[in-house]
Amino acid sequence: MSDAKDSQGYWASQSPVTDPGDPGAKAIDELPGELGALREASSQLVFHYRAGGDFAANGVPAERASEINTCYADAMFTRLLGRGEPALARPRPAPDRFVGCCRDATVLFLALARHKGIAARARVGFAAYIIPGWLVDHVVAEVWDAAEGRWRLVDPEMEGSWTPEFNGHPVSWLDLTSEEFVTGPRAWQAARAGQSDPARHVVSPDLDIPVLRGWPFLAHQVTHDLAALAKAEMLLWDGWGMELGHGPGPVPEADAAVLDEVSARTADPGAALDDITALAQRDGLRVPPTITRFDPYGGPPQQVDVSRAVGG
Repeated sequence: MSDAKDSQGYWASQSPVTDPGDPGAKAIDELPGELGALREASSQLVFHYRAGGDFAANGVPAERASEINTCYADAMFTRLLGRGEPALARPRPAPDRFVGCCRDATVLFLALARHKGIAARARVGFAAYIIPGWLVDHVVAEVWDAAEGRWRLVDPEMEGSWTPEFNGHPVSWLDLTSEEFVTGPRAWQAARAGQSDPARHVVSPDLDIPVLRGWPFLAHQVTHDLAALAKAEMLLWDGWGMELGHGPGPVPEADAAVLDEVSARTADPGAALDDITALAQRDGLRVPPTITRFDPYGGPPQQVDVSRAVGG
């Protein structure tokens, strides 16, 4: 699968996670295939469980909080299409949305784009435009631009009414720069080279959980980004392999060396598909059929069967 055309075809097809199911596919058929229209639709589908504010104030039933643990797009579309007018191309008030996060907005966008035959994949890393001065946990899409012969970074979550600036220039949700969004492997490389302070890389500056900032979290983003490139778009609070052994502070040097290798091969958007799929099957990196799912609301971790996501 090393041929460039075959590689685009790989990312233009659905993964077990992004497959929208029949109802979802029929709803996507009604959307135009233009990238901007697909991004606009995806930006209306998710109510962020943390950034959205108070559930009650937004008319979102508290029992929907558990939706954040939904892995698969078909289940998301089933819920979305049953809330209000089922059309995807419309402004959706909070009660009509799916409770999730950036990962879910990206999974839904990938379902839309891949259904239209567009090569697209998730990238896990850090946004520099959400909280000035911080590199914040975020997931976006990387979409193949056939006309320009390059991968472009697209933020599927942010609504068009929000127009932040970064370094004095407006952020384009359809074409993020590599400074505005830093993929996990590029962030790891910059930190290892002493070019970026590991302490600036966080889930949120106000979330004082040591493994969710600095070196262990940089390592987490590298492994999750690799899985996403290999079309296993996992929840951000899913854990497996080497990352389960990482505590606060520096990553063990043996693991750091592996992450150096992964980052060297995946930092470039033109990374070879054969390299990606081979790395994603390595011990310590491979997503197993059962993972540890941590609870963002503070409950105990659970062992969860994700064999469907990994083709098991």
